[in-house]
Amino acid sequence: MTVPTGRVTCDITISVDGCSAGLNQSEERPFGDDGGDGTGGRLHAWMFDTPDENRAEIAQLADAKAFIMGRNMFGPVRGEWNRPWNGWWGDDPPFHAPVFVLTHHARDPQPMDGGTTFHFVTDGIASALAQARATAGDGDVAIQGGATTINQYLAAGLVDELRLHITPFTLGVGTRLFEGVPPLNLEQVRSRSTSLVTHVTYRVLS
Repeated sequence: MTVPTGRVTCDITISVDGCSAGLNQSEERPFGDDGGDGTGGRLHAWMFDTPDENRAEIAQLADAKAFIMGRNMFGPVRGEWNRPWNGWWGDDPPFHAPVFVLTHHARDPQPMDGGTTFHFVTDGIASALAQARATAGDGDVAIQGGATTINQYLAAGLVDELRLHITPFTLGVGTRLFEGVPPLNLEQVRSRSTSLVTHVTYRVLS
């Protein structure tokens, strides 16, 4: 039996005080009270307003061979899947690989254009990771978020590399990275600042 050798990585954009989204998230405002219009423009301006400055980090977001995300990142639908919803990203999501969505409610896989297929996992984070690893082979598995999902994987000791994109403002309240996560030992691998963000990569030691 071949043992996967790829890393488990996390990529997430946060405010200086560690928030990846504000309060009062909704279908129209997936990032809630983020100090902007709630669509993530303020948090993710580094990606959309200054892409040339951040070309390497943007390219790295799509490097994984499989992805994992929480249901809240997939969309606003709660409870049973009682209406069509295929994610925030349109017909051709940017992943172009299998995406495993954590949920308590079963749903058939949803193939999309460009090679993305959403698979819905009802039996927890370890099962989602095992399925993603089996799909990725020797490639990396990326935990895409949100912060609550990343916190679960960090708390379980299942993350190899943590990539933070830190934006220069605070939200005060919201969904926070490291909430409920035991103390971690991190080794800084690299850091780089551009006009709207500081990129910091850590190796998770324990």
